Formats: sequence, C-alpha cells, structure tokens
Amino acid sequence: MNNNNHHTEEISTERLMVRRGQPFTITVSFSAPIHNYLQQLKRTFLIVQTGSHPSKVDGTQTEFPISSLGDQKQWSAAVEEQDSCFWTISVNTPANAPIGQYTLILHASKSYCHLGNFTLLFNPWCQDDEVFLANEAQRQEYILNQEGIIYWGTENAVLAQPWDFSQFEEGIVDICFTLLDVGERHQRHKDHTQRKSPIYICRTVAAMLNCDELGILRECGTGQCYNVTPLSKWLGSSSILRQWVASQCKPVHHGQCWVLAAVMCSVLRCLGVPTRVVTGFTWAHNTNSSLSVDEYYDEDGTLLTQDTSDRVWTFHVWNECWMARADLLSKYNGWQALDATCQEKSKGPSFCGPAPVQAIKEGDTEVDYDVFNFFAAINAKCQVWIQKPGDAPKPALGATKYIGNSISTKSVGSARCEDITHNYKYPEGSLQEKEVLDKVYRKIKTHETTISSKTQCSSIPTAPEEPVNLFIHLQSESSLLLGQDLPLSIEVFNHSGGEKATHLVVGAQSLHYNGVPIAQLWKEEFHFVLKSNEARNLQVSVPYSQYRKELGKNHLLRLTAMLRDKDSFYIYFAQEETSICDPPLDIEFPENMVQYQPSTATISLQNPLTEPLEKCAIVVAGQGLIYRQRKYKKCNFRAPKTKNTKICTSCINPFHFSGWALCNLKAFNGCKSH
Repeated sequence: MNNNNHHTEEISTERLMVRRGQPFTITVSFSAPIHNYLQQLKRTFLIVQTGSHPSKVDGTQTEFPISSLGDQKQWSAAVEEQDSCFWTISVNTPANAPIGQYTLILHASKSYCHLGNFTLLFNPWCQDDEVFLANEAQRQEYILNQEGIIYWGTENAVLAQPWDFSQFEEGIVDICFTLLDVGERHQRHKDHTQRKSPIYICRTVAAMLNCDELGILRECGTGQCYNVTPLSKWLGSSSILRQWVASQCKPVHHGQCWVLAAVMCSVLRCLGVPTRVVTGFTWAHNTNSSLSVDEYYDEDGTLLTQDTSDRVWTFHVWNECWMARADLLSKYNGWQALDATCQEKSKGPSFCGPAPVQAIKEGDTEVDYDVFNFFAAINAKCQVWIQKPGDAPKPALGATKYIGNSISTKSVGSARCEDITHNYKYPEGSLQEKEVLDKVYRKIKTHETTISSKTQCSSIPTAPEEPVNLFIHLQSESSLLLGQDLPLSIEVFNHSGGEKATHLVVGAQSLHYNGVPIAQLWKEEFHFVLKSNEARNLQVSVPYSQYRKELGKNHLLRLTAMLRDKDSFYIYFAQEETSICDPPLDIEFPENMVQYQPSTATISLQNPLTEPLEKCAIVVAGQGLIYRQRKYKKCNFRAPKTKNTKICTSCINPFHFSGWALCNLKAFNGCKSH
C-alpha cells in the first residue's frame, strides 16, 4: 500500500520505499494486549536515523513523539488506528529530509525496539520538494519511464538508439546509494544531511560517473580509447551498474558521452530527480573560456589532428534535471543542464552543472554552475584554417561554422524527437541573440587578464573579410544506407568581372563523434577555368569500396570541397557531414500474447552488402519481457540474404524490446514497443 501511494511499487513490493514530504503508515503489533504496557507507553517516540554514524548533532538521527496529531512539515507520527494488540501509525517526513536508507526504532520508556528499515527518495509529486514537477505526464516520463531513446548522428540526419534505463530493476536502488557512499568517501564528504539537496546529489553522481579511480565509467579521451566497448554492447544501464559493483567499484571500460548521460539518467530517476537525456549537434568542446574554436585542414581538405583539446564534436549528449534552485533567483528554477563528460576548466571539478537552462539562454554566465561552459559550447564560432607545411595557417573563406543550432530530446509519452533548441538560445541572427552575445562578450572583456589571452575580444568575432569573387556549395545525402555509394553535388560560381583559373579538391574523411579524424578515404581533383558570372555544377560519388574499411564506430563522414583561386591564392571552403546508416533489425511478435505465458519473437536482418557478415550475434533486452540483457550467437549472413532468429520470451507487463546484431563488419539495431 505504501509503495503504491509513493509510486515506488516497481522498485520493490517487499521493502518499504517512500518519498519525502508524503506520509506513510506502519503497523506496530504487540505480543500482549496494550493495557499491559500502559505505563511504558505513556511517552512513546519514534527514532529515524541514516548514515554510518547517525547523530542528533549532525541531523542524521531524529527522535519525535507519537501523538494524536502529526506535523506534516517535519518528522512526526500520529496514531491513526488502534486496537488491543496493534497501533497503525502515520509517519510524516519533511519535504527537505536527506534521501537515504533509514532505520526506524520505537522508543518507549527505557526500551528500544527496531521496527525495520525504509528507503527515502526525492518526491516530484510533493509541492514542497525542490524537485516538484507539476505535470503528471512529465512525471511519468522523467521519473517512471524505464525505456528511452538516445539521439546521435548529424544535425541533418538524427539517428535514434533505444536505451533501457532500468532504474527500478531489482537491486539498482542499492547500487545508487552505494554510488553516493563511495563518492562521498572519495571526496571526503561526511555530512549526510547534504543529501537533502538535489544539487548536491547531481554533482556527487556526476563526479562519480567518470572518476578515474572509483567511477562507474572511464571516459574515452580525445584521440584515444577507440578500441573500446562499442555502443552496440550496451543496451541499457543495468549491466554497466552491476558490472561496476561486481568489480568492487572499478570503472567499466569505457564510456562515451551518451553512455555517461544514460547511466546518469538511470541513477537520478531512481533517486527521484526528474531527468532526461539531451543531444546537441555541432558542439564546441573545451573552448577554454573562449567563444571561438579553430579547425585546421591541409591543402587537400584533410582535417588535421592538432595537439589541442578544443574541437567541434559532431554531437554531444548530456542531461537535464528538473529542480527549484533555492540558491538562485526563482527565474532559474526548472531544467538544469548537467554534463558528466570531462571538461578542461580553469577551476572546479571536471564535470559541468547543474546549470539553469534559462541562464544559458540569457547569457547569465556568472550563475552557478558552469553556465559559461554550456553557453560557449553552443554559441562559439568555428573558423577553418588551411595549413601548408612550413607556412603559417591562413583562413579559409566562406567557412565559418555555426555551433549548437540543433538540440533534441525524446518527447513526453512518445518516441518522437523533440527539438528544444529554443530553450537554450534565441534564433540564429535574431536581435535577441545579438543582445545576449554582446552581453557575454562585454563580460569576457571585463575579465581579461593578459593581452595574449584567447578571451580578449570586444565584439563578436567575424570571419575574415572576403573578396566577393568565388562561391562554392557542397551538398550530399544527409544519411545513406551502408553499402551504397555516396553521391555529391558541388556548385561553383564566379562572381568576379574576369576569368578565374581554379583548382578544386573534393574529399571524404572518416571521423569519430568528437571530431577526431580517423582516415582520409577518398579524394578527387579538378582543374577548370570559370568565365565571369559562370556557374558550374559537378556530380561525383564516393564509392562504398573506398569508405567501408575505416568507417569508424559512429559511421560519420566529413565531406569537404576546397576551391583555390590560382591567381590570388585565396581558398574557398565548404563542408558537410553525413551518417552511414545500418539496415534495421525487424522484430515481430505474435498478434496475441498472454501475460506470463511464453511467446516467440522473430528478429530478422537483411544483409545489404555484397560480402557476407561473419561471426554474428544478436543482443536483446526488454523490460517486462526477458530478464536482463541476453546474447544469442548466430552463424554467417550471406550476401544479400535475410536471416531470422527466434527468441522465446514471457510477457509480464507492457514492454519495449530492443536488439542489436553484431557482426565482424558492423552492428545493426532495432526496437519494438508493445
């Protein structure tokens, strides 16, 4: 009854799991009629305590009387019903009580009786709780929904990856509190009363997610760790959290940004903080307190690996948590951005947040925590430079890249991708955006410390002044099915009053999601003369045979077109990014399924390639369908051919079923909801 009322029945039906600010009831049974104990029961108290060394002094132990009327604003207890052999007692918990695992003790006269244990969580249903969320549909999504979607790919081709958050799976709540315990010991935080603050909880969890010594995941650094656990191995958070505990709190190798954000979402939802996963496309990482980031290319349009950590990521994934900011003005209440991915910051921990999303939008960069880092990541301007061996880099013309114009999350109650860019910034080129940027640049100028500082700028940076002579435009398919050739269209136009002898280089390069190049895969060169006001359109294609071998785990290609004016030596530059998509798995269930009865699911994959897929396996997960994640080994997939796998399941509740096929070339995914 208690767990149902507190929306915790999915965590456990055997253990008492309650949310703060909301009463729960207990029944105290006596071994003999109560009148035998009247003298001892004249003054009766309850004691609640949490932590390894509970104390009244530090607020981790509280004693309060059992009366006829309880105070709903603090720890209190009232007898609701009584008989000759039992009392039914209503216990009130404060809406600002520290979350944790509590012991409940009955104190009567000089006797102490251990009544049991209970777990106290944040309460988004309670108006006095800092995490209160008024909308029930949002509470269902951001607290109770155990399935989700993580978006990745490119701005023009958003791809969806199903994820099983499993925040209510058996044992996960205990792992979450173990995480807090380990984090507090590591950071030497001994004050359990800080657990009353969702800000403190968010920052503790974020710090533990990528802590090198004890954290859940060890993050892949820029330019390293690419022979790591692929995204295809993880279908959910549960296996990661369990592996961390089983290894005695040693990091699970390795975690990219989307895995960090997914596990963060699981932990915070389990503890009662409304949380969602957010993806931003074209993200300026590690801008080092600047609003600019540079990319360097050689004369063939190949992205160079510079010895620098600041670069433009194709996509980045972080979290948002809903809470009132008691430490700030009320206008900053609501969604808070929280990023567990390591950042290079001048001070403070390596993670970022929680930062009010409203403060990010308004450019209030002085607000806690790390608002400037988020603001720079989605508002920096990227300038392209051409690097010739032995020469100083020169700016490419027409190549300024704008950052952070697409931010998405899963919508409430559906699998639809919701664009939330407007929450973070005003429309590109609008008057409001200009005012916000001007305000931030004035703050940067005020805080300049040295002439050589990268932050020294008094106005919004602009691209180098461009001679209006040539124009180049590159267009490609935003996404393409694996195995197909990639068509490109390049348009060049001569605006000048005379002929122009030009040299055009078109190339394709594979890269990791964090902007680190993998390999130059393909290149074609053209030499032609453009008459005054002449336009020329070229159609070329990147063969599958050229990009298949070094495509990278995220299947991202950077396409470039570099046009050189042979007379003036000006270089004009254009680029696009495209995703190479895997063929989906097709998952079919019987039209009619009976609860608790075995059923068979059929998973099909059609090999689109001309070569066979070898040593394949299928990994599946499904809440309410199968127990944890399972892996099924299969034989080879000939080319082209469809192959089916039948899996026996048992339906317990409405479910979401997802699966991956892993082969020696690629990994393919699919999902199905019922």
